[in-house]
Amino acid sequence: MSASPTDEVLEDSWSLVPELFDPAYIGGVSAAQHWGLTEQLFRSVFVYTVRPVRQTSQTIHGTAFVVRHIPEDRLFGTSPLWRGRVKIQLSDIHRTIVDVLDSPAAGGGIRHVAECLKAYFARGDADLSKLIDYADRLGNGAVFKRLGFLAELYGAPPIVVNACTARLTQGVVKLDPAVASPRLLRRWRLWLPDRWKMEEAVHD
Repeated sequence: MSASPTDEVLEDSWSLVPELFDPAYIGGVSAAQHWGLTEQLFRSVFVYTVRPVRQTSQTIHGTAFVVRHIPEDRLFGTSPLWRGRVKIQLSDIHRTIVDVLDSPAAGGGIRHVAECLKAYFARGDADLSKLIDYADRLGNGAVFKRLGFLAELYGAPPIVVNACTARLTQGVVKLDPAVASPRLLRRWRLWLPDRWKMEEAVHD
């Protein structure tokens, strides 16, 4: 019996993205792998698209896609990439970091996001001003809370911590929305999981 089109595995599943999802770009952990921010392998391809999304998890030609809808004005910070004759868009390294801080699930969870951020800070092509600019354009205060906390934790340059402090919004968010977080770190208005042992973290 021949396989159905959705079961046939393509050698390069990224080449499907323009046809299936444009206007769109590949991001999250998929982009993190491309930019060398992680050595971990993830089977799913993470896609951000302007098109309406009915199913966030889709399997096409044997490849699992995780698809997230974004407004058209958030389609920025991408780089073109050729896969054979197919031109795709990929989040640049700075947008990749901002996206996984915006949604830790897209970065494989906050522990993996933290490792990607450490790798980013260590790179010669890290552009901290551009990172802050992208986070401003995204417009999610939670990004600055997570970034500020992790930047301070890992001894990042003061420009990052100072920028995040200046942009600290009201309200408290979880460091990782997918994880139980009983500890409140008031400085960054973050709920932390128990395993993040911080002296500043106190119960509310």
